[in-house]
Parts: sequence; C-alpha cells; structure tokens
Amino acid sequence: MVRRSIPHYDLYGDQAVPGWSNSFNFEWIPERSGPNNWEIQPHVHDAFVQLLYLTQGTVQVQLDSARHFVRAPCLLVVPARTVHGLHFSPDVQGAVVTATQKPLESLASVLMSELLPVIRTPTVLPIEESSRHADALMPLFLAVEREYRHPASGQVAAGMSLLTALLVQVARIQDSLQTATPSITSRKSAQIERFRALVDARFRTRLTVDACASELGVTAGQLTRLCREVLGISSLDVINARIVHEAQRDLVYTSTTVKQLAAALGFDDEAYFSRFFRKQTGQTPREFRASVLAQMSGTAAAPVVLPSS
Repeated sequence: MVRRSIPHYDLYGDQAVPGWSNSFNFEWIPERSGPNNWEIQPHVHDAFVQLLYLTQGTVQVQLDSARHFVRAPCLLVVPARTVHGLHFSPDVQGAVVTATQKPLESLASVLMSELLPVIRTPTVLPIEESSRHADALMPLFLAVEREYRHPASGQVAAGMSLLTALLVQVARIQDSLQTATPSITSRKSAQIERFRALVDARFRTRLTVDACASELGVTAGQLTRLCREVLGISSLDVINARIVHEAQRDLVYTSTTVKQLAAALGFDDEAYFSRFFRKQTGQTPREFRASVLAQMSGTAAAPVVLPSS
C-alpha cells in the first residue's frame, strides 16, 4: 500500500511558518482559489485555525474524513491539524482569515471558555441572512482586513481581539440555530477528535500510543491506522508534534532553561529531551532558541550564549 503524504502549509501553497509564532492573515477567497482553478487540495495547517465566510457561490469541502456540499451564505471553521480540501464554484465570493490557534485559545480561556469548542471543532455552519448575528460578520471581517493590511503598533493584539469578537458571533449563530454544529459526525472523525483532546490534556505526561489507544477503546495498531487514514501521519507523530509545539513556544517566549523545560514536558533526562527535540526539528533546543531569537531581533543567526540549564 502506498502511504499518502498530506502537505502541511501556513497558507495553501506557502511554506509552513513556525507554530510558535503569533500571526494572522486576511484574504478574499478568490485571491488564492482562483489561480488554483478553484481547487484547494487536501492539506493541513499545523498551528493555524481558519474561518471562511462565503457570501456567494458554493463549495465542496473535506474536513478530515467528512465531506460536505454547501451554498453561500455559510461559515467554515477549520481548526489546526484538520485535513481539509475545498473546491469552490467560479462565482465564489467571501473572506478567509487565518490565525495562530493557541493565542486565540488562551484569550478564549480567559474571556469566554465557551469559545474553545468553537475554535477546536471543524464546522460547516449555514447562515440565515435574516439573523441579527450574521449582520455583524462582514463588518468584523473587514475590520480584520484593515488591521492586517495597515500594520501599526499593537497589530497582533488588535487582530486577535477582532478575531475573538468574530468567534463570539460564530458562537451566537450556533446558539441561534439551537445546534452545537459539530459538522464532523463520522465515527472516524469523532475518534480523531477524542484522540486530539486526550493528547492536548496529557501531552506533558510522556503519553504513549498504547495508553491513548486503551483509553479510546481501540488497539494501538487501530489508532495508528486511523491517524494515517484521516491525518496522513501516525498517532506517535501527533503526540510528538504537540510536545514539540509546546517546547518551541516556551523556548522562544520564556526564559525557561532546557533542563526545566524537559522536566515540565515529562522528560526525566535533559540529554534525552535534547536528542528527541533534535530528531523532530533538526536542531537542539539551544540552537533553536538562538536561531529564533536572532531572527526576531533582526540580526543574523549567529551563535548566542545562553544561560546554562
């Protein structure tokens, strides 16, 4: 059997940017889909959530193992690590925003925890044009566009705040339809979501594939086959990617030593953690931190002396 490979992008066709970064992007749907003959092949964003608002046309959408055909007006929510592909009609119109998911989740956990399932659940949401909540959607998308296209002090903070307001409207529309709208209803997709939730909750405990499989009521082999079929990667890859994502963010945005970080992520030995990190990223934790801090300061990636662990 030939193992398929699902591309991982920042935006479709672009090289993926680091998942530890804070960023957001705005585009009109035809900008990217038009040059691709209205076809966006299945791919994954490792750290980014997307919200698409179709105001005209139709779309055939794949979200993990589920497929839908929907007409405008509608909203699509595509969380990080969701395999998704889209085929638009040539008359499509609408907007799409892409943002780093973890900062949005952090804001939601403080401001409105009910937004967390909105951010994390792949969703196809029909819009009733008469809905008073729907009236607020396009003004918010346009505000995000203005913030994105005119960089100024506090751009990321303003953008993330506007996106949080946009997610509030999505939640209100869901409530008005009296449905939780988890568009992924297949058994396979439900199992994947349970697995992801388990990994998010316990990745700091050196979670094993066997332990996950046991908790989900499947064998380790079944879980790995399921992940390869739906996500294009193994179950161990899912766990390792979550650990690396957290490690990269802490290395960039905190002064935590490598030894402290290793312990916080469930590694008893700093050297073992460093070997694990290098295998996953091609760099040691110290090399990664030095390189990124140099880039962020606008200097060349020269060796940086870091505190000992």
